[in-house]
Amino acid sequence: MAIAYFSTWTTYGTWLHGDPRGSFLRGGGSHAPDPVAHRESLAELAEAPLVLDADQRRLVEQTIADHCAVRKWQLHAVNCRSNHVHVVVTARGRPIEQPREQFKSWCTRRLKAASEVVRERWWTERGWDEYIDDDRALAEVIAYVLDGQDTR
Repeated sequence: MAIAYFSTWTTYGTWLHGDPRGSFLRGGGSHAPDPVAHRESLAELAEAPLVLDADQRRLVEQTIADHCAVRKWQLHAVNCRSNHVHVVVTARGRPIEQPREQFKSWCTRRLKAASEVVRERWWTERGWDEYIDDDRALAEVIAYVLDGQDTR
């Protein structure tokens, strides 16, 4: 049984099919970088890609912490970057994707309320979730989220 979930999602338009870093398939696997596909993906965007500033990043992290407190979920780690968010949370009895979707929803509400810029799309449609099954894996993923973001 999972003791925690590790969720990641990106901001809108910042990691597209064909991206120079590669891109991931929903069912697993990955695509190699493809400049043509990347240009086509950029052209199809409904809004400009979103890069979060420092204030927005702090707001996202605070919103996630607040939501965990309301839901009585244990927040192990959160790190909002300019183009993606990582969260490690224990939310017993919830489907793995539910915390991520709730975080995205509440972060969108608060970002819209705090923003002078009008936009509809803040995040990618989905995200990536992983079950954390033991204390060693939990410690490793917490360290990655808190300390490993600028090391790759």
